Amino acid sequence: MSMDWNQLLCAERLGKDGKPRPHDPARSEFRRDSDRLTFSTAFRRLQDKTQVFPLADNDYVRTRLTHSLEVSSVARSLGARVGAEICQRHPELKSHGSEIGEIVAAAALAHDLGNPPFGHSGEDAIRHWFQTSAIADAASTGLSAAQRSDIERYEGNAQGFRLITRLQMPDNPGGLELTHATLGAFTKYPRESVVPETVKRGASAKKFGFFQSEREQFASVAEHCGLLRRAPDVAWWARHPLAFLVEAADDICYRLVDFEDGFRVGELAYAEVRDAFLALMPDEKRPKRLHEAHTDGRRVQILRAIAIGCAIDESAEVFLENEAAILTGAFDRPLIEAGANCEAWAAIQRRSIETIYATRRGVMIEAAGFEVLGGLLDVFVSALNALDAEPRRSAKLLHLVPAEYLGPGRRPDAEPYPRLLKILDYVSGMTDSYALELYKNVRGISLPGR
Repeated sequence: MSMDWNQLLCAERLGKDGKPRPHDPARSEFRRDSDRLTFSTAFRRLQDKTQVFPLADNDYVRTRLTHSLEVSSVARSLGARVGAEICQRHPELKSHGSEIGEIVAAAALAHDLGNPPFGHSGEDAIRHWFQTSAIADAASTGLSAAQRSDIERYEGNAQGFRLITRLQMPDNPGGLELTHATLGAFTKYPRESVVPETVKRGASAKKFGFFQSEREQFASVAEHCGLLRRAPDVAWWARHPLAFLVEAADDICYRLVDFEDGFRVGELAYAEVRDAFLALMPDEKRPKRLHEAHTDGRRVQILRAIAIGCAIDESAEVFLENEAAILTGAFDRPLIEAGANCEAWAAIQRRSIETIYATRRGVMIEAAGFEVLGGLLDVFVSALNALDAEPRRSAKLLHLVPAEYLGPGRRPDAEPYPRLLKILDYVSGMTDSYALELYKNVRGISLPGR
């Protein structure tokens, strides 16, 4: 069985009945997806969320916002390149190649929206809190096995899907009501948090992509896009083919751009960055007049730009070579790991882990993130649980929580799962600076305005 491109490019919107509006050649439904994401509050908050260097004092290095914009730019080029060839191979396809680029670009804009403060260590901090805190243990009484798994294995990708399908524009049945195609391309891990251990897993099943609370929303995406089911008894599907392109755009940007940022902050020498980037280029693409650039910084920019172009070419080639296997769900590897330059990419990744992901300042701030996020969750979850026993203290603390993260009438939800998820929504949606400041305030370390 094979997935069908016409169905995969479904322009119907989650939560909206009926067929999409008539095609507008000036602004496709997928371009509207990008616009909705760009103007969302969750997207704006990325300007103060960690990419590599937490709370950086260097205004050159990337934040999650600039990273997301760069990934979307690469994704658009990669998607359009692949889309042009797909449309030639499938003349029955009703979409234009550029629309495939727009789908991938929109999904890429959203790919990091669910990340909590302090980068990936923020996800680790939330998992650690749930597994070790006595307050978390008390709050989890009554959770089903699947619900417990959601929070115990807390995942930013699933939080991102929850954000765009429920939390943003919460009065709408589908949140931002993005197209099914964009939501499919966004979902890197199209499965719930618990799947059989005995089933073979590929890259798309290393993590999970939606909580139990959004299980039905993703089932709608899978049905409309015609995704192939991986297992009959669990919510687990093969990836939407365009998710491979979103993943590749992210891989290209974070590996190359993080390396460039590592040079900018003095963690990597110019010669090392130069050689790593040149290793990704065929001889005919290597710059012949690099020495004419006036500074090493400018040379690194030139090399990075050329390396990105070469990586787009290679990723498109790998995708198109494996199109048939991707459509049947048989191919399940990151594109850059399946290309000719896989060893060069792996070398960049290893060196990044040794250096730029392990700076003393970064590690210290990420370690502090465990205290900040765990501390905030302890404070607010204990207030939820003790509202009746300690009404004065709990009510004051919960007054700090916006109404949308509590239950009706600003009372906690009666059920433990939505009660926990809503506080996780609040804490994970914070920016780095806001989380740190709020933690200091509620702990009495500092007071507002001082």
